[in-house]
Amino acid sequence: MWSIGELAEHAGVTVKTVRFYSDRGLLPEAVRSAGGHRRYGPGALDRLRTIRSLRNLGLPVPEVGRILDREDALEDVVAGQLREVGSRLAALRWREAALQLLRDCAPEERAERLRLIGAVAAPPSTAALARFWRRWLPPRLPARVAAAVIEQAVPQPPVDPTPAQVLAFTRLHAFVSGDCPGGDRGQPEAHRPDKGYRPAVLYDGLGEAFALAAPHLRAQRAPHEGEALDCFVSAYARSHGTRDTPAFRRRLGGQLAADPRIDVYWQLTAEVTTPPSGPPEPTAGAAHDWLLAALDAQVARTAV
Repeated sequence: MWSIGELAEHAGVTVKTVRFYSDRGLLPEAVRSAGGHRRYGPGALDRLRTIRSLRNLGLPVPEVGRILDREDALEDVVAGQLREVGSRLAALRWREAALQLLRDCAPEERAERLRLIGAVAAPPSTAALARFWRRWLPPRLPARVAAAVIEQAVPQPPVDPTPAQVLAFTRLHAFVSGDCPGGDRGQPEAHRPDKGYRPAVLYDGLGEAFALAAPHLRAQRAPHEGEALDCFVSAYARSHGTRDTPAFRRRLGGQLAADPRIDVYWQLTAEVTTPPSGPPEPTAGAAHDWLLAALDAQVARTAV
């Protein structure tokens, strides 16, 4: 049996440290001496070293206690700590890029950029962007379809952002936090129930058409006829309960050209998601524009 001082000496820690862990139940003494002093058995040294190792990894005392009580708790605790460390690192990377953005801008730009940066957390949340799309999408859209659209439309903040990406995301956040067109104020024609469209059918088809168009955008091919365009037109035709005919394509091209646009959203989204080196990742907005240009080119060609 060791006294508290002897255990502290063998472990290379202070008596205060041993007493701290003992008082919290992490290092129970084996017995008490006749004078009421703590005595520790031979397993206490290994247990104390385990405690120190876990604490040196930054684990809080309650989590250390969980691991000591249950061997199978180690994996869960480590996984939780890794998630927490990842979140802290993401916040630090965001703060670093935001500070660089402020440092490198012109003095007259700092007030606006500071206001933009101050409106988002570090790392930023995409909740405001998701709310924007829930207001923008047609009412009573099935939850499955709405979730798929939002997942495609809402960009995730980069893990290691550049200052330019921080600026783009904060501007995007400011854009969606302003007045959002809704109802009969600027909604696309296909959102309006009196126009006869079935939004659930439309958005299911548009997601497929955008996926087909994405490889052409990555390859920087000019808009052209093909499977992607046919899928795009078919989505509108099926949702309207009509056939894909040349006359329908002419009407659709005119309708889409007259629909309101949120180009600022898609431009900023592209800036957020574009890697520091390499081509930009196509957004749904870019795919829509490419398909609309392909439709216009086809309608113009067949009209000649």
